[in-house]
Amino acid sequence: MKAMGKTRRLMSLGLCGAALAAALAAPAAQAMPGERHEPAWTPTDTGTGARFRGLAAVSGRTAWLAGSKGTVLRTTDGGRHWRDVSPSGAADAGLEFRDIEAFDARRAVALAIGEGEASRVLRTEDGGATWTESFRNADARAFYDCLTFFDSRHGLAMSDPVDGRFRILSTHDGGRSWNVLPSAGMPQALAGEAGFAASGQCLVSAGPKDVWLATGGAATARVLHSGDRGLTWSATASPIPAGDPARGVFGLAFRDRTHGIAVGGDYRADQLSPSASAVTSDAGRGWQPSRTPPTAYRSGVAWLPHSRRAALAVGPTGTDLTTDGGRTWRTVDAGSYDTVDCTADGSCWAAGEKGRAARASVR
Repeated sequence: MKAMGKTRRLMSLGLCGAALAAALAAPAAQAMPGERHEPAWTPTDTGTGARFRGLAAVSGRTAWLAGSKGTVLRTTDGGRHWRDVSPSGAADAGLEFRDIEAFDARRAVALAIGEGEASRVLRTEDGGATWTESFRNADARAFYDCLTFFDSRHGLAMSDPVDGRFRILSTHDGGRSWNVLPSAGMPQALAGEAGFAASGQCLVSAGPKDVWLATGGAATARVLHSGDRGLTWSATASPIPAGDPARGVFGLAFRDRTHGIAVGGDYRADQLSPSASAVTSDAGRGWQPSRTPPTAYRSGVAWLPHSRRAALAVGPTGTDLTTDGGRTWRTVDAGSYDTVDCTADGSCWAAGEKGRAARASVR
């Protein structure tokens, strides 16, 4: 729900990974001669006050941001400069971008959220110079939250329940066209259950066919899994707090088809979020609470590059690091970020409110 009710609806260890984990955990200090000392997040100037909940990290040089007021930005020089590549008319149409998936510096697919026609999918093949709308939701009951791609051709998008089941869109041509999948293989939704459009991570994939969907708002926060690109699903309860429209699983990350991390909690600033993370080692058939979870609500999570044990979780009150696969976490940065993504070349990016965007890398 990438928002709660109407109000909240408009609210992815080698040496490289180990080095980045050490960098983010390291306190600010002067490096000794010959010692590699990397900073934590290095903020970049986006030149805008938009809130970015959509983030697609391609490499240490290229990343895309999607956010409020129809804003889409792209950098190809590691964040030194951000180019406004927002779709023409998106701001005037009141589009709220909450997710973006990029294949490279030129091709990207962005999701705008909202009830009815506010939910749209747009695609670019020229670095954002032009955009083509490939899907506009015509069902007033649907509200799309997240999208994910298995490869450059096959992808899915998910909507909050319609007629008692989550609705899934499918593309087989890189987002140029979309079709609603049959709902027969989708379990019944719980009363009040929906997805959170908080970080673009309520629908994530790993490998050619596996995909997971995160839920909240109901009596139990669940994770749904499909091993056939969204045709059939199974649902599993998670230990992350639920029982309120503001609570549930907000973000997922899988480093392969079996090992995953879920983060969430209660997004309200005045509410505590105990047990805000959980882990699975069996593709989501079972979830165990983290022994030492993040100390507050977290909306985004990502595995560090080439790491089997290190990951980052982000939220409005800071960034947490785990080096044991999500079992224990510790806060390593106090900055506010909503989403995080890492790349194969050893870089991580984060983005959030007030135009915030940052990068960490190992060279």
